[in-house]
Amino acid sequence: MKEFNFPDNIKNSPLRTVKKGEILLRNGELPAELYYVVSGCLRGYILDQKGKEHIFIFAPEDWIIGDQGSLLNSAPALFNIDAIEDTTVRVIRHLNNIKLEDVDRGSLIQMNKKFQNRILALQTRIIQLLSSSAEERYTSFVQTYPNLLQRVPQKMIASYLGITPEGLSRVRKKIAGKK
Repeated sequence: MKEFNFPDNIKNSPLRTVKKGEILLRNGELPAELYYVVSGCLRGYILDQKGKEHIFIFAPEDWIIGDQGSLLNSAPALFNIDAIEDTTVRVIRHLNNIKLEDVDRGSLIQMNKKFQNRILALQTRIIQLLSSSAEERYTSFVQTYPNLLQRVPQKMIASYLGITPEGLSRVRKKIAGKK
């Protein structure tokens, strides 16, 4: 996959290889970086008081993931980030230190679009969790992450959708019956 054209002070940031299962950020830690996924896939999730996992975002190739609110406010992270497959990321540090005059217009537009797409995906996800059926949420997942169906374990997709793995099987069967 071709990496998008970062500004020079980000383009020269280090690449990091992350093994499947490796944790990049833990709830409660002070985040120091964001991650641009070059290859592989990361996920953002929380653990509830009973230890149940709730996945709220996947970050496949060409996505940016990180606890931006905590990073900007120097506050502890609210969630965890780990690799669900071997992944290569570009580590983005000191995002606040980017001087806009040093960034070419095209790179700035690309960066802005990536962040807007992430915000849109999270906003849509919240609205769907509040108002959509499991079938509608699954359809949206397929549209948002078309390349993840075969790469992500079904239990993680179910967690993302807020349903059980058995519920996911029923949804998939129902959708398949309509085709």
